[in-house]
Amino acid sequence: MPRIAVIGRGFSGMMIAIALMKTVRTPFHLQLFDPNSSVSGGQALASGHSSEILNSRVRDLSVSAGDPDDFNEWLCGNAPFRSAVSAAIPGFQQIFVPKSIFSDYVYQRFSEAFASRRDVTVQVSGEAVTGLRRLRGSCFLVESEGAANAPFDMVVLATGYGIADQESQSGEPVNIPTAVRARRLVSRPHTVLLGSGLRVVDRLLQMRDSGYAGQITIVSRRGFLPQSHTRNNAEPVFPADRMPNQLSEIIRFIRKACEDAEANGQSWQSVMNGLRKHARSLWRALPAGQKQRFNRHLRALYDSHRNRLPEALHVRLKQELAEGNTLLRRGHFIRRTPTGLTLRPAGQQEVEQLYADEVIDCRCQAPDLDAPLLRKLVDAGLAVPDELGLGLAVEATGALAVDGRTTDGLFAIGPLGLGSLPDIDLVPEIVTQAYAAAETMAERFHPQCKAV
Repeated sequence: MPRIAVIGRGFSGMMIAIALMKTVRTPFHLQLFDPNSSVSGGQALASGHSSEILNSRVRDLSVSAGDPDDFNEWLCGNAPFRSAVSAAIPGFQQIFVPKSIFSDYVYQRFSEAFASRRDVTVQVSGEAVTGLRRLRGSCFLVESEGAANAPFDMVVLATGYGIADQESQSGEPVNIPTAVRARRLVSRPHTVLLGSGLRVVDRLLQMRDSGYAGQITIVSRRGFLPQSHTRNNAEPVFPADRMPNQLSEIIRFIRKACEDAEANGQSWQSVMNGLRKHARSLWRALPAGQKQRFNRHLRALYDSHRNRLPEALHVRLKQELAEGNTLLRRGHFIRRTPTGLTLRPAGQQEVEQLYADEVIDCRCQAPDLDAPLLRKLVDAGLAVPDELGLGLAVEATGALAVDGRTTDGLFAIGPLGLGSLPDIDLVPEIVTQAYAAAETMAERFHPQCKAV
């Protein structure tokens, strides 16, 4: 029986498991590795707070290939949810739902796919994977902290984003030092949130919903925060004109497209939705130097316009900033200190000490290419970093790419390929990639495997 290892049980890992069970028609053994005790968590879905809202509409979150209405139908069949959101008639395609609801949906679809495949065995391993070695032929040995594993025919890396440290993952505040406790007797409590994406807004609104009345400062490197979705659906639109091939000209082209759309009664959000269909071809055509310029100067701006907030949450964010309850500081976080953190404000050489009772890291970290597993893959010639060092070089199917060739039997799904595939950190793109990878694996199975 062919054996497949999936390293990671976040959304990317669960999605490839679903795709494999729906696509590969021959019997196989699937082993899921992840030291995290949760099954469908991960940085993109780690919730625990019902107030955390996904930034994609229900219509874009189906995990069923060819059935974009699957999530909506699941919600319609969920009696508690339907009674709570009864105004959405006849369906929920245009609404935004909590991450915990989506996580439940993903896990149920995984359970159903597994239950329908009596010829598939699934093993869940709680050991951390420390290495991966290629054996004679096309098989791999997964090195983990626990018992020895039999060779695998296929291995999928689905580790998602890297996490800087345990504190970043848990979101727990640092201990309040004595000096700051004394300050709190005469001033408002002060919390600093590091980051500029959806996670920082989630944390801000959770704190307010929990009754926190102190000052909050958001420290953002570039000073951008997520923009707003439209109230109603923004159907993708994009000019039919030939796209330029220089970064500066592309930017002007997109800005004009947004201006023209709004002049015609549409929205810039519709243009950004349309841009997603062209993003990969545009990215492939850019020279390496222009990709690096984009990453240094424009990625934060681009991310703030593609990872948007539901309108109601964006209104709350604007109100927080307008009333002064929350401040946005543009600058470079240097390090934590016993009384807060050290900050270099944008445009200045001097550093500033920012006092705070709590410092919470809400940044999405890039995959750590120096992690033992990824470092061993690169050293063995099984993988290479992408041009920008954001992750690993991959093809559209997730197959690892080395010197123009793919590493047979080895895939990286989701955010690990962000430097090669723009928007591969978004749910619809991960779903599409997972099914493409599963189809590729179905064609390449090697049932016989000889270990060294």
